[in-house]
Amino acid sequence: MKSICVFCGSSMGNHPDYRQEAARLGKTIGESGNRLVFGGSNIGLMTVLADAVMAHGGEVYGIMPHNLVSREIAHQHLTRFFTVSSMAERKQLMGHLSDAFVALPGGFGTLDELAEVLTWLQLDLMQKPVAILNTHGFFDHLLKWLDHSCSEGFLRKEHRSNIIVANSPEQLMDTLFSFTPMPVDHKWVDSLRKDSGHAI
Repeated sequence: MKSICVFCGSSMGNHPDYRQEAARLGKTIGESGNRLVFGGSNIGLMTVLADAVMAHGGEVYGIMPHNLVSREIAHQHLTRFFTVSSMAERKQLMGHLSDAFVALPGGFGTLDELAEVLTWLQLDLMQKPVAILNTHGFFDHLLKWLDHSCSEGFLRKEHRSNIIVANSPEQLMDTLFSFTPMPVDHKWVDSLRKDSGHAI
């Protein structure tokens, strides 16, 4: 069994595709015999995803800071539920429990979690796949920004290439654990020091 951590919105969004694709991904995870790790909420795309995994035989682990649990938005019917002290601890536990990471449409929280695991991958703190499910073109602008960051010299092309982008849940699951990341020469940090003229 693989554990797949999914970051997504606590809202449904304005297009029905967001909810439908979250449910399809949950169904695919459940039927594949893998486990979902997520933020533990019972609202928005988060609960659609978790309910679909469980409806199709999968396990679901939820992780939530205690101050959010106290607002009564915690999902009450998961395989396991972890209460942590902070958002930072939530991300650390997600990283520990998961073999791969996927981002669905969402807001600040989703962007924060996605950026965290991409930074871990960039700095060679982990070698786990990171994927984006680009439902309804939701991440098009983010992907353009990443390309712009490459062209402007702020992001290496190897790091950009190591982000999996899929347009359907089925494509994402087919790619996720067969993906071979582009090797990165980590001497790039030394070259940054040389170019900047001081330690970074």
